[in-house]
Amino acid sequence: MSQPRSLWQADALLLLTTLIAAAGWLFSKEALAGMPPIGFIGMRFLLAGAVLAMPAWPGLRQLSTPALYRGLLVGLLFSTAIGFWVLGLAHSHHLGESAFINSLGILLVPVVALLLFGEKPPRPTWVALPVALAGFALLSLNNGFRLESGQLFMLGSASCFALLINANIRVVRHLPALPLTALQLLVVGIVLTPLSFAVENADYALTPGIWGWFIASAIPATALRFFLQVKGQSLTTPSHASVILMLEAVWTALFSALWFGETMTALQLGGCGLIFTALLISRWHWFASALRRRQT
Repeated sequence: MSQPRSLWQADALLLLTTLIAAAGWLFSKEALAGMPPIGFIGMRFLLAGAVLAMPAWPGLRQLSTPALYRGLLVGLLFSTAIGFWVLGLAHSHHLGESAFINSLGILLVPVVALLLFGEKPPRPTWVALPVALAGFALLSLNNGFRLESGQLFMLGSASCFALLINANIRVVRHLPALPLTALQLLVVGIVLTPLSFAVENADYALTPGIWGWFIASAIPATALRFFLQVKGQSLTTPSHASVILMLEAVWTALFSALWFGETMTALQLGGCGLIFTALLISRWHWFASALRRRQT
């Protein structure tokens, strides 16, 4: 396969991934109308992990005990990150805003690498951070100098996802992607489903409509989404992939406006715009190197 064709396929797969992921925010919000948050996300990932485990089964059987152990540890971290995410989603009053806050995890990856592993972040990171903080400040100002619980949960989710990405890079770097993804999804389901029965007292209202949203969130928005993301990332570089995946927040805001009729105040638009600008600044070294390659 030629390099240009491979890159084109990677871009197409990753763009499709962002669209499916954005739709997953809507599916999940609809499903939460009849399911408690932790129970929903636990059963969603348990089903999605079981679906992915079928094609990944030969690879799962070949994992060594140390590799399996590392995958399980990363899965536990994934459980924490996605747990914060679903609680943020359940308490969110604006999906578009929440998506942009959650996207801060991409920006925090080099910061976590510095704090935990002593790796010096690229210079654009230090420019992007104050821009992102200004954006988050505008979002909090929209509520009158008050942070909502949904915003705080999403910020916790972003921090955990930044740690998760670092762990994936370092702990399970040489493990096959599809078996690892199936393993992580199954761990999330195995951890959070019983946790829901232990700590949540909410009643389930499993109407046919709620079941439909749950299946949509588990199969296309989780199993298919992660399969396409893994495939797309295997055809390109991590930096290039992360630039495209940043579009998830944009699609989520657009979809929520169309589906839920959400609108943004000037402060929310400014805050989300600053956060997205910060994400672009943090990837400026990739844009600059790509431009130099095109000119040579």
